[in-house]
Amino acid sequence: MSDQIVLASGSEIRAQLLRNAGLDFDVSIARVDEDAVRASLLAETASPRDIADTLAELKAQRVAARHPDALVIGCDQILAMGPRIFNKPETPAEALSQLQSLRGQKHQLLSAAVIYGEGKPLWRHVGIVRLHMRDASDAYLTDYVARNWDSIRHSVGAYKLEEEGVRLFTRIEGDYFTVLGLPLLELLSYLTLRGTLPS
Repeated sequence: MSDQIVLASGSEIRAQLLRNAGLDFDVSIARVDEDAVRASLLAETASPRDIADTLAELKAQRVAARHPDALVIGCDQILAMGPRIFNKPETPAEALSQLQSLRGQKHQLLSAAVIYGEGKPLWRHVGIVRLHMRDASDAYLTDYVARNWDSIRHSVGAYKLEEEGVRLFTRIEGDYFTVLGLPLLELLSYLTLRGTLPS
């Protein structure tokens, strides 16, 4: 079987993960008002898991309308600490505030992926990682944000584990690919079982 694969995400990290795994795919960015959808779901008291899953499916569905014969991968990542959900910081001050809220605490990263094809969702998975952040000083966090703003501005929680952000943590429970925003092992397993990838 030779399915066309389309990634409905502008994330360079997700694209790199798929390229590194040897997948041949196209990229088509989904146009979704994520803030409005997230606010609506929060108003309905949806769980962080359901929010991530819904956004991933919506992105896949939007792009699948333009590529009806392809397998479209939609993704979303949510950072939750208890009932609170964190978004990508818009300013360095907001990034610092987020990190100060997270320090010394446990939180979760939920990375959802949905494959849309044949006019419907064919597969879905939400990976969950539990992270324990050390009690870093205000001085360190302020310097961290100043040094890394150009990179962390695109990350929920204002850190990147694949960079200096790893120094913020004492323990991580879960899959590294899920931290990066894509439950890659589960995705590859499905594509292999489907016959899209050779077994």
